[in-house]
Amino acid sequence: MATPDVMALRATLGTFATGVTIVTCEVDGQIHGATVNSFTAVSLDPPLVLACLSKRSKACGYLRGRNFTVNILAADQQLHALHFAGRKQDSLVTAFEDAQVGPRIRGCVAYVSCFPWKVHDAGDHDLILGEVADIEVAANVTASEPLLFYRGGFWRLGSASDSLAAMADVYADLHLTSALSW
Repeated sequence: MATPDVMALRATLGTFATGVTIVTCEVDGQIHGATVNSFTAVSLDPPLVLACLSKRSKACGYLRGRNFTVNILAADQQLHALHFAGRKQDSLVTAFEDAQVGPRIRGCVAYVSCFPWKVHDAGDHDLILGEVADIEVAANVTASEPLLFYRGGFWRLGSASDSLAAMADVYADLHLTSALSW
């Protein structure tokens, strides 16, 4: 079987919707970060998460052996995502918050701050595992939607009433109502 074409592979993998994060760390008093959509929970005991970064990125080198924070972006933070992906946004002002473990970008949906755990080679990327040291969900999380990435573009969540779970609840209510009316 032939190896898939790189562009076809990217397009196929792009059909998997993800959240968008910026992984930040501090090096010699300077804050560095990279936009990452390859982020996942790995373990609850011990609490571990994984971020996957291109070995060509400066941030990949900066993260080795350093505390870091995974900033889970809100839907209104598209410019931040572009900026930290290497597409400079001249008008963007990024406000950082003081944090005990790693730098945090103000206005995110949630934060996962980590101590370095392990780094694994994965072809042209590194899998960076962090031991979760601190977490926080924004106080106004119900008003704050996450930024999503799908097929090469940014997206927002639909209405909760549009979700499959909500439709299942409506169907169950209708079914129960019609059963009771007999």
